[in-house]
Amino acid sequence: MQQVTPAIENIVELLDEQDSSAIAELFSQAHPADIADALERLTPAKRPHAWIHIPESERGEVLAELNEGVFRDLAHELDNRELIDAIKILDIDDIADLIPDLPESVLADVLFAVDTETRASLGEVLSYPEDSAGGLMNIDAIAVRDNISLDVVLRYLRLKTELPEHTDTVFLVDRSNRLTGILPLDKLITGPANTPAINHALETPVSFLCLDGKEEVAKAFADYDLVSAPVVDEDQKLLGRITVDDVVDVIREQAEHDIMAAAGLKEEEDIFAPVAKTTRNRTIWLAVNLVTALLGSWVIGQFEGSIQQLVALAVLMPIVASMGGNAGTQTLTVVIRGMSTGTISRGNMINVLKKEAMVGVLNGLIWAVVIAAIAAAWYQSPSLGMVIAAAMMANLVMGAIAGVCIPVFLEKVGVDPALAGGVALTTVTDVVGYFSVLGLATVLLL
Repeated sequence: MQQVTPAIENIVELLDEQDSSAIAELFSQAHPADIADALERLTPAKRPHAWIHIPESERGEVLAELNEGVFRDLAHELDNRELIDAIKILDIDDIADLIPDLPESVLADVLFAVDTETRASLGEVLSYPEDSAGGLMNIDAIAVRDNISLDVVLRYLRLKTELPEHTDTVFLVDRSNRLTGILPLDKLITGPANTPAINHALETPVSFLCLDGKEEVAKAFADYDLVSAPVVDEDQKLLGRITVDDVVDVIREQAEHDIMAAAGLKEEEDIFAPVAKTTRNRTIWLAVNLVTALLGSWVIGQFEGSIQQLVALAVLMPIVASMGGNAGTQTLTVVIRGMSTGTISRGNMINVLKKEAMVGVLNGLIWAVVIAAIAAAWYQSPSLGMVIAAAMMANLVMGAIAGVCIPVFLEKVGVDPALAGGVALTTVTDVVGYFSVLGLATVLLL
């Protein structure tokens, strides 16, 4: 894909050179998303200097595109009036996204700066959880009565100065504002003008309850190629709509979360956050890792005498633990992904467990033969090869079972499987791997 403003990468050099005119010209031609990317590349000290060159009409959109951590840091650096003026012109859903990260000193001023209608709409959106369909929606849905003709709908739309972005449908409602149908614009334009709008509504409309999860929303948009979709309450009354641009943000955030959570990190953290803050955020998971490592070492310590008598065990047991960890991670990744997309549920979890256990058995047999041959040839001891093979088999099967059970358990107790699953799995495969090798060797060889 061709970059719209490739010169944006030179922002650091332009700031160092204090070339204000070049920076202003660059930002005037750049898309808000590109400007946001440029700000994220800068250190916190340089961001306010770049900010003053951003066109005032674009500043709100730039803030909406920023990483949460960068936005929080920049919001504390900017003048309150500048921040308020930039935010108050945004769409309601964008303002709602920014409000949780605003400094408390500015929050009330932002709410008072918007008009009464916007403030009321913000209150409605903010009343829903951030990760729900209600939290994602905008209230700019175009709704008409379902008993009017297509010609009347067209005349109504022509009276508007402009349509909301990503408008591809008109929502049909009854006297009580209950959603009764979704009218695509192509049907509106091509259908007979004097026929009722409800006659041309979609046969299989997709709508969301206000408390539906954002993952469910994202999956539906992907599955049904949606551009927009209505949000309703439990009585089917129309509340607003969700558009594809917000869903793309959800998908991107989920992808970033999955990547960062695997290392116990926060996806919204600023890459240039203060050293002390970053250290504090990472220390927790390093401490957890230390505890799990100590547990594996404790298991080894219980067989110290066996290792002294047969040094080959110290060489071979990390192989068994590593293979079990890798096999378990493969299963863990598949299961976490399946749970997030809805393809794995309580109804089919047992079948998934059976399938992954059989994969563990088959892989265990294959690699048990391989490691047995290697160990026997390396140390001229067929019996040692058999012990390592049995340990390999046990750990690969256990890794597969743990890869299914751990994320299910973590979700049940309210812990993010993507965040804690890897640490828990590593602990299981290390402990089982070490215990299998050392225990079997102690019983059968020594």
